[in-house]
Amino acid sequence: MALAFNKLVIATGNQGKLREIQHILAPLQIEIIPQTSLNVPDCAEPFCTFIENALAKARHASKHTGLPALADDSGLCVDALQGAPGVLSARYAGESKSDENNNHKLLQVMQNESNRHAHFYCVMVLVRHEHDPEPIIAEGQWAGEILHEYRGTDGFGYDPLFLDDKTGKTVAELPLEIKSRISHRGHAMAKLLHKLERLGA
Repeated sequence: MALAFNKLVIATGNQGKLREIQHILAPLQIEIIPQTSLNVPDCAEPFCTFIENALAKARHASKHTGLPALADDSGLCVDALQGAPGVLSARYAGESKSDENNNHKLLQVMQNESNRHAHFYCVMVLVRHEHDPEPIIAEGQWAGEILHEYRGTDGFGYDPLFLDDKTGKTVAELPLEIKSRISHRGHAMAKLLHKLERLGA
């Protein structure tokens, strides 16, 4: 696919997300630049929806680099917790945030819950410049359930606790090639690329 730009800033400091996005975008003939390599400062994420936070991050990265920017906002939504941790997925354990602490808290709050249904949600937002009036937006979901204990050693975040409905494996047990194809982020990226192709962006 030929795009109207040859460089794209990825507005995340999360190395796991960055690895997945780079893998999906690899076939495109563009230079993928992590915002950390351009010293883009952290962006506030004060909103209660994924889409508002993703748009804020994309505009922020484009403002500081002068380049098109792609931002991801994603998280785990658990039915029994009314959609929590949601937009707070990365900060679920509060100031002591880490994958380990977030997972530990999730196991604690879910220990007496019989309804283990959950889904990962992702929204991708691409802006061609800071004030782009028509950001390109795509969403994806991934259904599954929360286990009672960790399984698998790959991935990041809640991957060891999230069991994929279709494969019967946790995300942490899936190779990157499969995860990139069936995940919430993979679905969102596929829709985004389709929109880019259709728009000739």
